[in-house]
Amino acid sequence: MHVDLLINSVCIRDDDPLVDIAIRDGRIVALEQGIDASSDEVIDAGGRAAIPGLIEAHLHLDKALLHRRLPARFGTLDEAIRVTGILKSRQEREDVLDRSRQVLDMAVKNGTVAVRAHPDVDLIQGLIGVETLLALRSEYETLLDLQIVAFPQEGILKSQGTHELMIEALNMGADVVGGCPYNELNPEDTKRHIDVVFELAQRYGAPIDMHADFADDTSDPRFAAISYIAQKTIETGYQGRVALGHVTSLGALDPDSLKPVIEQIREAGISIVTLPATDLYLGGRKDQQNQRRGLTPVKALHHAGVNVAYSSNNVRNAFTPFGKADMLQIGNLLAHVAQFGVPEHQQAILDMGTHNAARAIGLERNYGIAVGKQADLVILDTFRVADALLDIPPRLWVVKRGRITVVTHHHCEIHRHSCCCAQ
Repeated sequence: MHVDLLINSVCIRDDDPLVDIAIRDGRIVALEQGIDASSDEVIDAGGRAAIPGLIEAHLHLDKALLHRRLPARFGTLDEAIRVTGILKSRQEREDVLDRSRQVLDMAVKNGTVAVRAHPDVDLIQGLIGVETLLALRSEYETLLDLQIVAFPQEGILKSQGTHELMIEALNMGADVVGGCPYNELNPEDTKRHIDVVFELAQRYGAPIDMHADFADDTSDPRFAAISYIAQKTIETGYQGRVALGHVTSLGALDPDSLKPVIEQIREAGISIVTLPATDLYLGGRKDQQNQRRGLTPVKALHHAGVNVAYSSNNVRNAFTPFGKADMLQIGNLLAHVAQFGVPEHQQAILDMGTHNAARAIGLERNYGIAVGKQADLVILDTFRVADALLDIPPRLWVVKRGRITVVTHHHCEIHRHSCCCAQ
């Protein structure tokens, strides 16, 4: 047998023997001990751990790396939206491309193989976020899969003309219909916003990914929309095709109130993408004591069988002044704040950044380290899969569709594409 890439002596499950992975035409064709094959390229993993490629299910590229241009002073969500609105009005194509490339390069180096990006679609910056991502999708096609969400950050009803811009974005090639239902003037408009999102999604046969219920509690009904979203999902037959980011106000419900809502989410097949760096940073700002964590109830959702994923969300701007598009770093943070420390919970967090994230953005069919699956994987500089979140180790090799895209040795990263360093 001749293959394109052979990976020798790799650990994919801690309790199983080391295996070899044979890859041909971008797919895993054999996964067993002692594969006898000639190969164009060989990686000797030396017993190191491999995980499926990491997935950023919710990332803002057009707003990344703005943290020093107009620094926020209070750290609230309202301020972040206001400051970013000012900066969005000054967006220039080459600058957006440059900042987006910087974040994508971070993500690739850190083992990310797919990104769902949420560019703002509004009257402030128009379609520059979508236009630049369409260019970057082609530029980075050998390194990662890039999905584009038409995201109405400023609302739809209260920002007349946004609906038409979303239609234009979808006609241009955006893949996903976004939403921001809490950014409307009243609860009725929040519901109508959700209706519009579902109408567009059905018209284009596209999945849905909304920012929803991003508040400390449900006192304002605009931030308690998830039951309505679940109802719409079931009514329209969109089970399994809806993802929601943030959903932090769920964390304020008492167990008796929370249980039926979680059951609705599970029945609707909605994926919840928690965004711990942003949610922790912005949440509970007005609390004077016992400050809330500002996180969706990860443990309750997970134990109820809801598909929970996590992502970086923002990288170095008014919403999140930190970050380097490193999913293992964010996973380690989430494990701490969600109190997911026992071994099976640590594995659950790793799954949230890999298999669950793939499911959240519709990639699960071709995903994973198994025969027949697309060869998207990361070999870590650690010898146990269980140590991935503990060590946050260097990503020694990143493989995308069977091609080695990143090699890291002795603290030197080699990105095998034109917009990073030379090979």
